[in-house]
Amino acid sequence: MTDLLPSVLLETAENPDAAIIWLHGLGSDGHDFESIVPALGVQPDQKWRFVFPHAPQRPVTVNGGMMMRAWYDIYEMTLERKVDMANIEESCQQIEALVQAQIASGIDASRIVLAGFSQGGVIAYQLALTSQHSFAGVMALSTYLANKSDLPAAEDCNNGATPFLIHHGSQDPVVSPSLAIDAKNALNERGFEVEYATYDMPHSVCPEQVSDISAWLHARLS
Repeated sequence: MTDLLPSVLLETAENPDAAIIWLHGLGSDGHDFESIVPALGVQPDQKWRFVFPHAPQRPVTVNGGMMMRAWYDIYEMTLERKVDMANIEESCQQIEALVQAQIASGIDASRIVLAGFSQGGVIAYQLALTSQHSFAGVMALSTYLANKSDLPAAEDCNNGATPFLIHHGSQDPVVSPSLAIDAKNALNERGFEVEYATYDMPHSVCPEQVSDISAWLHARLS
């Protein structure tokens, strides 16, 4: 069995019955979104486990081959985003192992949300579109679809009826807002349920967005 990725774990109560697996962006780590949890308004009767895994260290081509935490290598910072799909598949397998660990602990897949920021969102998308499990929701923050050409139809996907949330900053200089629109349109065209919002921010998160994320998570996991 593959060793599980090291992760930051936060539980809002004993014996959690829901899990949010939240993936960080390039060069960050599992602590990146830890501080958001208190702002999500989790109620005493809501037993949620937050899993913030650390991506492996790997050389990243667009950063001069520097070693850093990354879910995959990026070859070009163009709109086409030439990326290492083998790395992406490997990362999906590692997150799938975390999903299986939640299921083994007694949390049904239908009570698991996949969330990711930037690179982490790419993995959340890819896993949701290929997984054998049907999740509670998929949250794609400041990110893009890495492989639109292989996007399945909703009716052929285990997450064809799963709500997708896409958030993006209108001033994002790292991941063009056009890539979020492309993802939304591609998913809509294939029959997926997508909620989309933009915020006046760069490649980051903002308080208004955190409030909206809270409402969306509560709707998915209430």
